[in-house]
Order: sequence, then structure tokens, then C-alpha cells
Amino acid sequence: MPSVSKPPDKITPLKIDWEKYGHLFKEMIIPAKTILLHEGDVSKNAYFIKEGCLRLWFSNNGKDVTFQFFFENEGVSSIESFRSGEPSLFTIESVEPSVIYMISKKSFGEIFMDDPESNAYVNEIIYKRLSHYSRLFMSYIKYTPEERYKELLKNSPHIIKRIPQHYIASYLGITSVSLSRIRNRV
Repeated sequence: MPSVSKPPDKITPLKIDWEKYGHLFKEMIIPAKTILLHEGDVSKNAYFIKEGCLRLWFSNNGKDVTFQFFFENEGVSSIESFRSGEPSLFTIESVEPSVIYMISKKSFGEIFMDDPESNAYVNEIIYKRLSHYSRLFMSYIKYTPEERYKELLKNSPHIIKRIPQHYIASYLGITSVSLSRIRNRV
């Protein structure tokens, strides 16, 4: 895993001074279905996606429940575990072959103690993620699976195009068979 010494082409939205901090990131090229963090382990790294897709999922009585997808130009970690040292509530896994940049908790801390602009940027990302979780939680209470699928189709068509059906079904809280029926009706 070579270290990165210049800004990666596709993760420029990450507000990091790459000349100063690029050496703290390690590039990883990973195949699909690579687990970066297991549910119950303590998160020691954060990841930024140059190419590909990662998903967060947890096990519910032996069934995978997908919680969120992350794509190019997005960062992901088990934020709660990364900050607190508590066991992660979920697994982080690649859905597609991916190119990611990994940074350790220690290196992450060095950047954000030294760079208030990056710190503010990460706080904004955390706020957006919490907002996503709130909307997802409410959608399970307020909407039927078909309504959730239509909303996903409207607001995130890239998920429908790129993600295997069984992961989408898991994300919507339904079976693949139910998702097939919904797709036929819609």
C-alpha cells in the first residue's frame, strides 16, 4: 500500500492540504466484498473513496441489514467507534472493486488538531450523515417499502444502477423477491 504524496484525482472535495498531509494516507486497491471493519471491532481507520462503493451493514439474527452506501468522493468510518474506542455497531465492506485512501485515527487526529478548516469540514460531513440517518429512520416508520423504493429511485438513482438487488432489498428492509415485485409494479 503506497503512501499518497499528491491530491488524489477524484477526492478533491476532501478539504485536506495534500502537500502537507498526503503522506498520512495510504492508497488501497481492494476487490468487491472486502471487509474493512467487522461489527464489534474497534475502528482504527477512516476511508476516503476514490473509485468504487462501500456499504455499512449489521447483522440482525444472522441477516445482513444494509444501512448506508458510500461512493466516490465520500469518506466513511464507524464514527462512533472511531471517536470513542467503543466496538463498532456495523461492518464496512466494499460492494465493488474500489480504490480507497485509508488514514489511521492517530494521523486523522494530527490533521484536525492542526487544521481548523478540515475540522469544520468533517463536522459538516458528520452532520449530513446524522441527517441521513434521521431521514432513513423516519422512512421506516412513515412509508411502505414501495414508497421507500420510489423515493430511492427519485433521489438516488445511482444506487439502483450500481448496487446489486439483494443489497438494495436489505437497505429497504425487504426481501429480494419483494423488491422484484415492487420493481415490476413501478
